[in-house]
Amino acid sequence: MKPIAEQVVVVTGASSGIGRASALAFGKRGARVVLAARNLEALETLAQEIEAGGGQAHVLVTDVAEWDQVQRLADEAVERFGRIDTWLNDAGINEHASVEDMTVEEIGRIIQVNLMGQVHGMKAALGVMRRQRSGTIINMGSAASSRAVPLHAAYVASKHAVAGFTDSLRMELMHENMPINVTLIQPGFIDTPLFLNARSKLGGQSRPIPPIYAPEVVADAILFAAEHRRRNIVVGAQAAAGIFLNKLSPSLVDRLMVARGAAFRLQKENRPDDGIDNLFEPSRGTGSAHGHWGKEALQSSWYTRHLEYYPHRKGMLWAALGASLFLLARRKR
Repeated sequence: MKPIAEQVVVVTGASSGIGRASALAFGKRGARVVLAARNLEALETLAQEIEAGGGQAHVLVTDVAEWDQVQRLADEAVERFGRIDTWLNDAGINEHASVEDMTVEEIGRIIQVNLMGQVHGMKAALGVMRRQRSGTIINMGSAASSRAVPLHAAYVASKHAVAGFTDSLRMELMHENMPINVTLIQPGFIDTPLFLNARSKLGGQSRPIPPIYAPEVVADAILFAAEHRRRNIVVGAQAAAGIFLNKLSPSLVDRLMVARGAAFRLQKENRPDDGIDNLFEPSRGTGSAHGHWGKEALQSSWYTRHLEYYPHRKGMLWAALGASLFLLARRKR
């Protein structure tokens, strides 16, 4: 795989959050970065920041829910820079509400952007990467790709589907001996504007459930995946623990999350929502990688850097934990 300094990288959802943090990180490392999102003002300020640091950036307003716009993004990236080495599918939206309170149109929009947007990205990237016989597709999943969270039903459904689609594509490429890598990134709760831009029907401002990580922690994992072949990378020890426990006993995790209403109570702040969201319209302003929870956000993840990046270490850890829990359960019988 090419060093990042030699790569051409396409980033969807680049106007804010993890996409913006990743685009900045790619630019600082010398990659030529193609920036895509619906908010032109935010993309232009990001391009200026990348170029001020000596990098190269190209902007194209793109709604990933529209296939023709994503195909144009791929075509323009190749026209501008000659190839695509890494494609990051990061664009995403959300709504914080119960299933009963969500409209069918709102659910459909989330599925169209979060799932079909990534499907469109994969299809567009594959067309280029097959001709090159090289490249990396990085899909933005979530801990919610493996473990459901209440009040996020459409988001959870989209992330579960992204994980399944990613796994199927990976096997097809393996069968063809096609040297294209496909990686799924699974962060926990991150301090990004996703929560500020989400439509809320909770009766207050929605927020991430602690512990929260800075978006740069996820960006670090994304850049690692751009240079190293990995199946998936979970960001944050708590997210990894939740996924592991869910494999052992989903019903137990259900009860833990619902106990005393914790998973519901921790998702709402004691202040009103501003009523502005990006569900159907682009976000406003110059964009930011961060939300409002920077003081709470962890700036690194020892677990991710030292275990997720090295799957053999992670496998040994989870095998040991699984064996320990099995033996403990047998002793209690």
